[in-house]
Amino acid sequence: MFEEYDIIVVGAGHAGSEAAAAAANMGSKTLLITLNMNAIAQMSCNPAMGGIAKGQIVREIDALGGYSGIVTDKSMIQFRMLNKSKGPAMWSPRAQSDRMLFSAEWRRMLEETNNLDFWQDMVVGLLVEDKQVAGVKTAMGLEIRSKAVILTNGTFLNGIIHIGQKKFGGGRIGDPASSGITEQLVELGFESARLKTGTPVRVDGRTIDFSKMEEQKGDEKPSNFSFLKHTKLTKQRSCWITYTSPVVHDTLKLGFNESPMFTGRIEGVGPRYCPSIEDKIERFSDKSRHQLFVEPEGWNTVEYYVNGFSSSLPDYIQYKALQKIPGFEKAKIFRPGYAIEYDYFPPTQLNYTLETKLIDNLYFAGQINGTTGYEEAAAQGLMAGVNASLKLQEKEPFILNRAEAYIGVLIDDLITKGVDEPYRMFTSRAEYRILLRQDNADIRLTPLSYKLGLASKKRYQKVLKKEEKVAALINFVKKHSIKPDEVNQLLLEQGTSELKQKQKLSSLLLRPQVDILSLSKHVEALEKFVTEQKLNDEILELAEIRVKYEGYINKEKSLADKLRTIEEIPLKEDFDYFALESLSYEAREKLTKIRPRTLGQASRISGVSPSDISVLMVFIGR
Repeated sequence: MFEEYDIIVVGAGHAGSEAAAAAANMGSKTLLITLNMNAIAQMSCNPAMGGIAKGQIVREIDALGGYSGIVTDKSMIQFRMLNKSKGPAMWSPRAQSDRMLFSAEWRRMLEETNNLDFWQDMVVGLLVEDKQVAGVKTAMGLEIRSKAVILTNGTFLNGIIHIGQKKFGGGRIGDPASSGITEQLVELGFESARLKTGTPVRVDGRTIDFSKMEEQKGDEKPSNFSFLKHTKLTKQRSCWITYTSPVVHDTLKLGFNESPMFTGRIEGVGPRYCPSIEDKIERFSDKSRHQLFVEPEGWNTVEYYVNGFSSSLPDYIQYKALQKIPGFEKAKIFRPGYAIEYDYFPPTQLNYTLETKLIDNLYFAGQINGTTGYEEAAAQGLMAGVNASLKLQEKEPFILNRAEAYIGVLIDDLITKGVDEPYRMFTSRAEYRILLRQDNADIRLTPLSYKLGLASKKRYQKVLKKEEKVAALINFVKKHSIKPDEVNQLLLEQGTSELKQKQKLSSLLLRPQVDILSLSKHVEALEKFVTEQKLNDEILELAEIRVKYEGYINKEKSLADKLRTIEEIPLKEDFDYFALESLSYEAREKLTKIRPRTLGQASRISGVSPSDISVLMVFIGR
């Protein structure tokens, strides 16, 4: 029934969907196998994409030719640019999505993708021949052969759902867990462990009193995630903010003796930065209240998501506590919150391409690697799909370094440092975040995607044109001088000192109170240039950022260039670290286990000290 595929992708969550799209668009004959064709790229937790650092990742996925940004734009019901009060390195786009529309749009885009087939089934094992993957085995008894396999099983591997003292198998509520794969991989020599995550109650919006909550509207001028800008948001739905209280906390504590987290029934470690409400009460006992975000699930549903109220406490305790929160006094729920415990494989067992070190042509992407979040999963899926295709085409792998993309930071952190709790991306994890802004992801990455064959020539030329316009505008503001009488009225209105003599526009832009959009409305020459060159707000903003932060940008570029000298010094894969007795014993152990590709990667391994790096440099003659 099935001929041999180039690549089989197991699981159609965010990682699997991006992996399948990338592989197929790279020319590989691809099969996407999922338990449920109606749950492709389902938002199992909160109905939102982006956020701090995560928004940068979605923009990078889009710049590389992935689908997440386009789907988000087509399904979003609210858009906000977070951290606008801070510097542009911290600006992060976030969209509230229509959960059902998001999944439907993903399915539509995948079904319109050439070279991609689908099969609804459960994968229960792998075909492995001579330490190389050769296909998959399914619950229906099929053996489907392929040259490569990408596992994106999410929370489904031996997943167990916990609600108080109740526990049952499941990958998410309503869907069965997957078994067989973990056991086989462990037999093959892989190391596995357990993690947990959770989700809150879903509430009937008809029973919420929003008058007792604080309204959180979207941006007045909503932007897009995709640089292609297929759609524009013309109306938005509001989110709402409310708070817990000591009474709510006391009610929740009534169920602590039945909590699977506190009684030890859950072995897996949960996400530090997205804890359950009972974990917050325990860890932050000095806090009398915690903020909750009440988020709509879509345009045409009354279902609401209570962000910040994740719980695995007994359902009756969750319900009782919920009704003591302002606005929820008469609330009815659609389903309780729950915790889910699942298998993952420590990602130090992977190469930079996300191919496993033990089995050739087998790739892991998403929560199977110990990450949390749709965005982190989607990024890994894209990179696994690209690299699996490149390897089958006998081409060089596609690896992003830490100065090129947040995706590079993500993968380097995973395979070099590993995880002991669900990994989440933050801007603080990136050393070069002024270079890795959300606004320039297309300029950074689309040329690379074009070389791969993912980005079209039309898209590549659009980026070149954008860069050309930004450069022309920067050149203009650096050369054009303005007289005091042209701008002094504006400067007074903006609360900054007047000019005493002529000054270059670029110098004026260095003032934090001055922006290029306001200047373009007051300086006739600038207004004329903007009009003649047909420069939009995106071009204006990008040029302004480069002018204002030129010193910082150049400093980071210089630092990245200097460190690249060490970063790119290669280390032999079969190097015998135990023979080098000058290294600390811990360093020898860690280096032998992880097998770093370069000296730079070795320097980031936990337990490898600067003196160990010095020893390695002396040994290899540097």
